[in-house]
Amino acid sequence: MAAKNVDPGLPIKLDPVSNCEYAPEPASELVREAQRRAREMCDENARRIGMDRRRFLLSSMGAATTLYALAACSDEASDEGTKPGGNFDVPEDAMVDPDVALDTLGDDMPVIDMQCHLLEYPAGYEGFNFGSIFAGARDCEDPELFSCFNTERWIEEIFDRSDTTVGVLSALPAVGTYDPLSAEVMDNCRREVEKLCGDNRILVQGHAWANVGELPAALEAMEPEHADYPISAWKAYCNVGDGWFLDDHDPEGKPVGEAFLNKVEELGPNIVCVHKGFGSVGTPKFADPVDIGVAATNHPDIRFCIYHSGFETGVPEGPYDPANPNGGVDRLIKTVEDNDIGPGGNVYAELGSTWKVLMAQPDAAAHVLGKLLTAFGEDRILWGTDSLWYGTPQDQIQALRTFEISEELQERYGYPALTKEIKHKIFWQNSAQLHDISIPRLPCRPSQEDAEQARQETRLSNRTYGPRTWKDARAWFRADHPWVFNRG
Repeated sequence: MAAKNVDPGLPIKLDPVSNCEYAPEPASELVREAQRRAREMCDENARRIGMDRRRFLLSSMGAATTLYALAACSDEASDEGTKPGGNFDVPEDAMVDPDVALDTLGDDMPVIDMQCHLLEYPAGYEGFNFGSIFAGARDCEDPELFSCFNTERWIEEIFDRSDTTVGVLSALPAVGTYDPLSAEVMDNCRREVEKLCGDNRILVQGHAWANVGELPAALEAMEPEHADYPISAWKAYCNVGDGWFLDDHDPEGKPVGEAFLNKVEELGPNIVCVHKGFGSVGTPKFADPVDIGVAATNHPDIRFCIYHSGFETGVPEGPYDPANPNGGVDRLIKTVEDNDIGPGGNVYAELGSTWKVLMAQPDAAAHVLGKLLTAFGEDRILWGTDSLWYGTPQDQIQALRTFEISEELQERYGYPALTKEIKHKIFWQNSAQLHDISIPRLPCRPSQEDAEQARQETRLSNRTYGPRTWKDARAWFRADHPWVFNRG
């Protein structure tokens, strides 16, 4: 249990952190200054309204204060006479008025998180531990590492501490060992959440490993999973193990993509969620979304959800130039453009981990959201957070709710304004349409006020669980995922 006087940290988590799939970039000068100011302002605002400091840092007012500081620093860092390309619209009163804070950072809209992860191990388990690649033993405030990432903790962080109303549990690259996020684990979580919050809160993905072992056996293994569990989509990693592409275009890749997609069409549901981007582990070239356009064209009845949208850390994200696409999100835009898949097509761009990184880079965030909305349309952008690796996703939700694309970028590049209607689509409507589901409109808590009180009274802190340096991330990943580096 966290002591009441323990500093929970700033509520908008901007420190370098990774999900172990990318190198966490050092905090920029802008972020460091914003964090310094936010700490001072949070102390001052808590005293001003006579509120306990810990509770303030766990409140929406604390989050508003942090975003306000980040916005101010971003404004100051812009060239004289110009405004940043993107920023957070937080009124000054939101820092000290709880009602204004909830009006600004809260909303009655549902939130569907299209990319969630947890780790569940049986009692007494002593084998491979996926969680050992994370820094949870230090930050999760529980003595047992397993309990930092299990179903109970995931429910606490996702449903108690955030406005998430529906979570999509997505398979992990656990090959040849106990799978701590198998379809069975996901389905058990679904049942647990139903007891607490009611039906239709959890979607379960099937785990497809077309590139592991002999292809006929790998495809056959999809059948019992489909029969035994309420599979909502199929998850695939092309860069883990023997690398492959969905369109089989590369002679160096394992030729399994077309067979896998045919199997998806045979079994259903016709939704494929594939990791593209964050190619620092495994075989990077197979994390390139270059195959998406051809695969989507050849399989028009399949809807492709592109996890991470092809984003890579360390790649500058500016306006899209078809003659000179970058090595990040532009790759995804280029492949659909080359195959005449425009807005409203069968390719969806998902924001898990991508938005988490971009929160600290307002200009890059504006370009990524702007060009994705332009290329795919407002009906094809999906909200996701990659939680539990970043702790509660509430700060990610609050940041996007207040984020704006500047009028200058809108006029110059044709980006749309981030209206409330578009944010509704990103947060829930597009995912609900993709899965053809009716969803609960409210979080487990009956009201925003009840949820706010619960967040302020939590035993937990504003922590992330992932490693803070690439050295740590890669060392842990290599130690616990030898099949990623030793293929064959």
